[in-house]
Order: sequence, then structure tokens, then C-alpha cells
Amino acid sequence: MQFIKPGVNINFVGNKNIAFILSMVMVVVSIFSLALKNGPKYGVDFAGGTLIQVKFHSPANIDDIKKGLADINIGKSSTQAFGDQKDNEFLIRTDKSVATTEGFSDNLEKALRSATGNDVEIRRIEMVGPQVGKDLREKALFAMFYALLFITVYISGRFELKWAVSATMAIVLIGLVFLIIKAGDIFSIQTSIPFLIISALIVTLMLFWFFDLKYAMGAIVALIHDITITVGVFSIFNKEFTLPIIAALLTIIGYSLNDTIIVFDRIRENLKKYRKDTLDILINKSINETLGRTILTSATTLVVVVSLFILGGGIIHDFAFALIVGILVGTYSSIYIASPILIVWQKYGKNN
Repeated sequence: MQFIKPGVNINFVGNKNIAFILSMVMVVVSIFSLALKNGPKYGVDFAGGTLIQVKFHSPANIDDIKKGLADINIGKSSTQAFGDQKDNEFLIRTDKSVATTEGFSDNLEKALRSATGNDVEIRRIEMVGPQVGKDLREKALFAMFYALLFITVYISGRFELKWAVSATMAIVLIGLVFLIIKAGDIFSIQTSIPFLIISALIVTLMLFWFFDLKYAMGAIVALIHDITITVGVFSIFNKEFTLPIIAALLTIIGYSLNDTIIVFDRIRENLKKYRKDTLDILINKSINETLGRTILTSATTLVVVVSLFILGGGIIHDFAFALIVGILVGTYSSIYIASPILIVWQKYGKNN
């Protein structure tokens, strides 16, 4: 059974300006939310501190839990329900990296039992020092930056046969970022890693323009679009950034790239088959020809991820949420962002 009948001709390219405006609005809202909140809301993994998960044998009041925490001096803390209400589980976050010894667990359990009059079980305690959290933040940013750079090498080599140019450009950019960081360490100059990586990505896009790497430009702009909006949604909903969320973002990069490559492959094939057609017609034809595969892949993946979101429990709730947003945005960008950029390139590119 064919989900999309052959010969379907939805005018995706004709709506590219509306899609660009919609994407611009989503990106601007995401950036505005991040700027308003001074960046993402980092979890214990990145900000440092202590995360405690507790389970009460019967319903407990958050105010009583806070009173119990005040008695053991664990610093500024926040408490929220975790999982289903019937589970009587709570997450306690504190900005202080407490010593997670057996004595601490006993003292915590006694304080909570005394304050709530309820038996309590300490399910887990995670402690991350502030310096470790900072190092993890920087490594997470570098992981995404390197992933994007190596993707440009692959895209440029596969679709434009410019392996040497793209690989040299990536190596030079990685080396430059490394030298700037080392120079900052030598001269005791504080280097802003987020600013450095954003600057490097901007330079990368400029080099794409200079070396005429149009397919790489389309793919990377789409990926930056997907990551920015996903991060923005997390900021808008005030969700925490943790290591599993970074794993989700890297997964989104791979998923979105896979969709984009499928469309690019069909565009390349149709460029050889229909030489007399304009690029607008070829790209629209290619998107329609791969539409059934795109929708079926996204739908089946969403079924799994939504199931994880609903049934997977609190531990992977945010991870699944990030994947849901990323799959939806990634499918949209493969159709409305990555491919139409080739049309914009033909019209405004440096060789035209």
C-alpha cells in the first residue's frame, strides 16, 4: 500500500517565503527567550549542585519537605513533584555540592521523616561540582560543533565532490578554536566558549558562501535552525538542560540530516534526468517524490518517542520531549528550509 500516491504535486517551493518567515519568527522567539533568561536553565549536570530523588510511602506536602531540608543546611534548594502524583516522588535540587556519604543519607531521611511524619526512601543522590559542571557544558558545546563540522565535510564530499576543500576548512576551524582556547589559558584570559563556537559557525557559513558549498549550506542552516528552536522550546517551557538532553540534540542532528540527505539525493538524480526543468520545479518534484518516505519515517519514529514520553517515566520525560520537538522541526526543515536554500543560492549566490 502506498501512503502517498505517485504524481502528487504539492507546491512546497511556492510556499518557501511563508516557511522562511515562520522559521524566522520561531528562531527569534527562541533566541529572545534564551536572552531573557540568560541562557538555558542548566540542570545539576551543567550547573553543579546536588540532585536528590525521594519517595514517600504516602502523600506528602512540599512545604513540609522544605522545612525538613532547612534543618540539615543543604543550601538554596527547590522541590517539585516527580512522575505520577500517586507515586509520591519528589526531586530536590540544591546549588550546594553536598557530601553524599552514608551519614548524609541517614540525616536527610530522618529530617524528612520528622518534618512530614511519613516514611521516606532515598532513591538517588547525584552530586556535581561547579567546575565539573562547567567542563561538561563546554564539552557538550564542542560535541555539537564538531558534529556539524564533520557533517559539512560529508555533505560537501558526497554532493559536490569537494572533499579536500571542506576537510581543510573544518581542520583549520577546529585548529583555530583550539589555539584561541590555549592562548586564553596561557595569558589567563577568560574565553567565552559559547561566543567562540557561535562565531566559528558564522565564519563557517561565510566560507560555504566563498567556496560555493551550497548543499552544505542548506544542510547546516537547517540543522542550526532545528537545534535553536528545540533549545528555545526548552527555554520557553522552563525545562532543564542535562546530559541526556545533549544526547537528544545530537540524535536530532542525525535524524534531521538523514531526511535532508534523502531529499538532496533525489534532487541530484532529477538534475540529471530533467535537464530542461527549472530548479524550482526539480526541487518541488524531488520533495514530493520523497514525501511518502519522509512522512512514514517521521510518523513511526514519533509513535515510539511519544510512547516513551507518556509511559517512560520521569527520568526520560525531558529526553523524549526534546526528541518529539526535534523530529517535528527536523521534518519541517528538511522540506521547507534545506532544499529551498538551493533556490535562494541560485538567485543570490556569488557566481550568479
